[in-house]
Amino acid sequence: MRPICRLTLFSLLFLLMANGCMPQAAAPAGVREVSSPSSPTDAPTPSFTPTTLVVPAPSNTFFDDFSYAAQDEMTSHGWILRDGTGWPGVTGASFRSENVSFLEDAELPGNRLLRMSSSTDGSAANTFQTQICHGRKYLEGTYAARVHFSNEPASGPDGDQVVETFYTITPYDKPLDPDYSEMDFEYLPNGGWGLPPITFAFTTWETVQIEPWNADNISNRRIENTAGWHTLVVQAMDGTVRYFVDGKQVAVHTGNYYPDAPMSINFNLWFINDGLNGSSEARSYQEEIDWVFHAADAALMPDQVEQKVQELRQAGTGFVDNVTAGSSALEPLCDL
Repeated sequence: MRPICRLTLFSLLFLLMANGCMPQAAAPAGVREVSSPSSPTDAPTPSFTPTTLVVPAPSNTFFDDFSYAAQDEMTSHGWILRDGTGWPGVTGASFRSENVSFLEDAELPGNRLLRMSSSTDGSAANTFQTQICHGRKYLEGTYAARVHFSNEPASGPDGDQVVETFYTITPYDKPLDPDYSEMDFEYLPNGGWGLPPITFAFTTWETVQIEPWNADNISNRRIENTAGWHTLVVQAMDGTVRYFVDGKQVAVHTGNYYPDAPMSINFNLWFINDGLNGSSEARSYQEEIDWVFHAADAALMPDQVEQKVQELRQAGTGFVDNVTAGSSALEPLCDL
């Protein structure tokens, strides 16, 4: 009878286990438990919807990192590429919009630069200068740009008195206009106006008369090799104009020289009249721009400017212009 009882007991245990009535024992040490997959109705898989982080552009800000492929993209953002003759530069020379081009940054993959190229063969007819201008609505605040200056021509013989710039300016409506305003960074790799080579001038203007020449301005200068990339910052706030190069303050101007009329933002590359080197061989000079920035009605230090630019670029913002034009819009000009 013992074999029959043992069989009956085993049968009963089997039935209980089949019906889920027995507790589950832990797996022996060294044995990994494998659970069976759950039914979709047991634990629904959570859905995932990707989101894009949108960072709003700061208010009262103008910024352009010149990530353009063609000139029409640039002009659609309000830039003027100057054509025609006129001040400044060699008498009879021309400004040409085709002198503005765009290129990949060899030092920073994915970044693009704007290049101005000006050339001459010593004659006025074949002297071609370059200028770009934006708006006529900028007054108090902080202006900045990252600019590449050169000491030598890109091709041809050296020695021309060329001016490489970043500046703000009002139109020249009449001689000695009390509403005239201008703030300049001007690099003179070969000197000019009686100044030695590698002069860097920081000049703020009260007014000017072009013919005959009569200038009312104040200027500081440094004699230093400034070839290469530099971050230029100028503040115009609370009656004081401060110029900075690579974070270092280089000039402070106050009084009647403080700007008092809306200005445009400009870059140009031109030759001083009577400052060509005497050669008839063609030569070309270049200036490159990485970005330009303006914060209206705010005095930002250079490190704050760099932070703002970094934030805009990290947010994928290649261009923003939400600086208001004030009570009356002024026609943007590009002739000085």
